[in-house]
Amino acid sequence: MRSTAPIQNRIRVGPRRVRMVENVIWPAYLDATKSRAEGRRVPLDEAIDDPTVDEIAESVQQVGYDAVIERDKTYPREYEPRGRVLVKGADDASKTDLVQAAAAYVAILRD
Repeated sequence: MRSTAPIQNRIRVGPRRVRMVENVIWPAYLDATKSRAEGRRVPLDEAIDDPTVDEIAESVQQVGYDAVIERDKTYPREYEPRGRVLVKGADDASKTDLVQAAAAYVAILRD
């Protein structure tokens, strides 16, 4: 059975097994209180104060992708678990585009 996913989104696990790669968005990527060294991936003027996984998931769905929230996960550079959002079906967008779009929509949702 062959996978229909684009080659850049597949990882070979064994001789015949292929696993799909999902994009992960951690709240730290959008957090205005974090520096770039601490994990922020958007410019400071686009960053959000203390974003939640619920806001991020809602913004990802507004962009048009499926989002799965994993609340018990902790970003490796943080101590408190804030969760993460898995983005499925985003084969046509880069991770940078996804994170910046999510930040823009979270800002709109808060207004």
